[in-house]
Amino acid sequence: MNLTERAKNIILKPKQEWPAIDGEAIQTSDFYRNYIIPLAAIGPIASFIGTSLVGITLPGMGTFRVPIGSAIVQMIVSFVLALIGVYVLAIIIDLLAPSFGGENSRHQGLKVAAYSSTPGWLGGIFGIIPVLGFVGIIAAIYGLYLLYLGLPILMKSPRQKALGYTVIVVIASIVIFVIIGLITSMFVNLPVPNIPTSE
Repeated sequence: MNLTERAKNIILKPKQEWPAIDGEAIQTSDFYRNYIIPLAAIGPIASFIGTSLVGITLPGMGTFRVPIGSAIVQMIVSFVLALIGVYVLAIIIDLLAPSFGGENSRHQGLKVAAYSSTPGWLGGIFGIIPVLGFVGIIAAIYGLYLLYLGLPILMKSPRQKALGYTVIVVIASIVIFVIIGLITSMFVNLPVPNIPTSE
């Protein structure tokens, strides 16, 4: 599995890509190492650069930056929680499958969780320029469509139950990411203004 090719195909040709993904056997450790970790790292690294090096500029107030130490801690915590979050989402997808006529499979659940997260992970690159952070949120919303397409194929749920399955999984993922956001925020200092020093 080529990361670039897979990410491109799941975003641009999801209806063709999900059946190909369904038949693939891959070890969880390899999946994390070769796909999940590299993509999940994009957002935290971009956010680190954006909030601590580029800064947040407010008209008439100057540029505010998160202190480097705090930004590094935030980057590490948000990255680790993203890795945990995708696995927790996989567990939820797996546990809910029989309720929607599907089959239990933790591995298939992880594939659905990770591949439907791809647009959000890639959209994290916009965190480099904090004012464009909303673009990453828009990209993540596209992941809901990918989730809707992937659940019936990988979890063997009837197509007519896909919408209900998707809605419940989306609610669960919102709860997961709110918790991740709250935990991450505990490790963050507020941005400080960049005040020029007089010589």
